[in-house]
Amino acid sequence: ADEQLDLDDGRWEDIHVVTGALKLFLRELPEPLVPFSHFDKFIAAIKIQDPALRGRCIRDLVLSLPPAHHDTMKVLFRHLCRVVEHREENRMSVQSVAIVFGPTLLRPASEEGNMAMHMVFQNQVVEHILNHYGYIFPD
Repeated sequence: ADEQLDLDDGRWEDIHVVTGALKLFLRELPEPLVPFSHFDKFIAAIKIQDPALRGRCIRDLVLSLPPAHHDTMKVLFRHLCRVVEHREENRMSVQSVAIVFGPTLLRPASEEGNMAMHMVFQNQVVEHILNHYGYIFPD
C-alpha cells in the first residue's frame, strides 16, 4: 500500500510525533542502519583507547558501509548535528541524541548477551559520529 502522507495534517505539528515516526521507521528496518555484519566492528572500534586510532577506525568503518547505509547515515547525522546545535532550546545534547538513537541505529543480530553493556557502547558510537561528523563525512 503506497500511503500518501498529508504533512499539513495537524497531528504532524507535534515534533514528538515526527521524531517518534522517524525512530520507529529506523527501528523497524529489517536490518539496522549499521548492518549486523558491522556491529561488533563498531563496538570494538569505540573501545580503542588511542583517540586518533579510534577516530580513524570509526571513519573507515563508516566508509565501508554499503552506499545506501552510508548515505542515509550522512543525511541523518547531518540533521542530528543540527538538532544538537539547538540544544539550549530543545534540551537535546549529544548525549541525549545518542541515548535515543544508539540502540536504534546499532543493534546486535541476536538480543542475547549483555544488553546494558552493549547500550553504553552503542551510545558512544553515536556520540562519536556526532562529535566528529566533519571528519567522518568530509564534503
